[in-house]
Amino acid sequence: MKEVAAVTRLVLMEKKDILLSIVLGIVGGLAAVGLFSASGYLISKAALETPLYALILVISMVKLLGFTRAISRYAERYFSHRATFTILSNMRVTFFEKLERVVPGIFQKYQSGDLLSRVVGDVERLQDYFLRVFYPPIVLAIVFLSTILFTTFFSFYTALVLWIGFILTGLVFPVLFTMKQRKLDNQVRKERGNLSSEVAEFLSGFRDLKIYQKLEEKRELLTTASASYLNRQKAEGKSLQWNETIMTMTGFFITWVVVVMGAYLVAAGQLEGVFLAMLVMISITIFEDTPAMAGVPVYLNETKQAMTRLLSVSETEGEEEPGGNLIELADEQIASLEMENVTFTFPGEWRKTLDQVSISIPAGSRTAIVGPSGSGKSAVLQLLLNLYQPDEGKIRWNGMTLEKIEQESIWRSANAVLQENHFFYGTVRDNLQLGDAAATAEAMEKVLARVRLGHFSLDDPVYEKAENLSGGERQRLAMARAMLKGKRLWLLDEPTSSVDAVTESEIFKQLFDENTEDTIILISHKLAGLEKMDQIIVMEQGSIKESGTYAELMAQKGYFYEMRKLEENLL
Repeated sequence: MKEVAAVTRLVLMEKKDILLSIVLGIVGGLAAVGLFSASGYLISKAALETPLYALILVISMVKLLGFTRAISRYAERYFSHRATFTILSNMRVTFFEKLERVVPGIFQKYQSGDLLSRVVGDVERLQDYFLRVFYPPIVLAIVFLSTILFTTFFSFYTALVLWIGFILTGLVFPVLFTMKQRKLDNQVRKERGNLSSEVAEFLSGFRDLKIYQKLEEKRELLTTASASYLNRQKAEGKSLQWNETIMTMTGFFITWVVVVMGAYLVAAGQLEGVFLAMLVMISITIFEDTPAMAGVPVYLNETKQAMTRLLSVSETEGEEEPGGNLIELADEQIASLEMENVTFTFPGEWRKTLDQVSISIPAGSRTAIVGPSGSGKSAVLQLLLNLYQPDEGKIRWNGMTLEKIEQESIWRSANAVLQENHFFYGTVRDNLQLGDAAATAEAMEKVLARVRLGHFSLDDPVYEKAENLSGGERQRLAMARAMLKGKRLWLLDEPTSSVDAVTESEIFKQLFDENTEDTIILISHKLAGLEKMDQIIVMEQGSIKESGTYAELMAQKGYFYEMRKLEENLL
């Protein structure tokens, strides 16, 4: 019931509209019962050739109840749907705020298509909880009980039959349907997530699938996932239709019993004949809304499944709410960073990415981190940016541990260029403005020239994922974006690995010459040109192999020396 409780808390944030929906639903239900019962009485009374003046009160009541029913029904729909849209908005915001805290680690666990299905489809599905699970049973119960109490004044036996009908349609059958739904183990949401993942992979990898002639195999997997999703939907639809049929048949049966029993009571002189049509109309009206109860188990089960899938994404083990009184880093302060005995493993992996790593980076220094692929270099940068939290050890910015620093200020204080940089569909200008939204056209053209992209126009298009740019152009555009941001800490992860040597040398020369007092951390596979670095940290298999200046490491003739000589021979 954890999932239902979580949804209920979000629903109850809109107390005013919920209360209005319930009150207006009750008024509309009672007005409908009163309208049809008064109509039944009016028909019977008029058949006895009662003078018109004696029927005026009943006629007026029928008209009044008709207006009341129409107005209250409209108002109930208005407030209930307004509440639903607001609740849905609150749910999206709440889920997104929770999702932010587990990014980017969440991408290691879930495929993008499945995540999209949860963010859109599962959140959207939660709207059924309020409209079809939360308030309809409340309205139905109050209207039913009020009607049964009213009926008792005319016929105790009819009220007893209606009470039995209420127990069956309001309690017994929904419980049985719930048990049946559990046995069905409906997993429409899961199948939709699988289908979304298959579609995303099929579209994203279409070119590679064609090149490697695996298009048909992937299409078959997509077709299978689609068929499985459709079958789940059909099973769910059949179950709901069958439940509604049982509810409707029960209502008809109860009404038939009321007719037969009423006729008997009239014949026995225990009920005035003029009230028989009224009681029958009451029975017909009161059971009109009971088929909605057939959907309660289905929608409740869907809500639980959707919320389970959402909670599994947004609530990671050990994830804590951000604490209060966090410190914001000063924008102009030159950062010093330190890692003390840090051990880290990526989520879902068994192999340690970093093992007891200790690094000290003084403010205003230049540090290069080198080593073979998979040695943990990029993980160091991601931990410094607080994108992940270490399993053990401490990370400090300006002497303060990351737990005490406001996360947004960490990102705001760094010019970060990672191995994979995202570019949005739009123009060069749009993507540069991520670095500085207020930057002038002149400033943007200047940074483009600094990274040798002066031939680009600010209005040149950038396709999705920058598909129309080469690998080197993407890296240089990312560097331009970081330069435009203009902070005092540079975190660069292979920023020019796809750039030619001449252009790379010119970019780094400008970077070092124009930011002499900034803290610069560079991750690189290339060892040439590191003579200007204040320290070089050599990593292998998640540990620090050696460290020192370029001259010191070359003099030691150790691991770095061997890598440098090998690089020279290859070149």
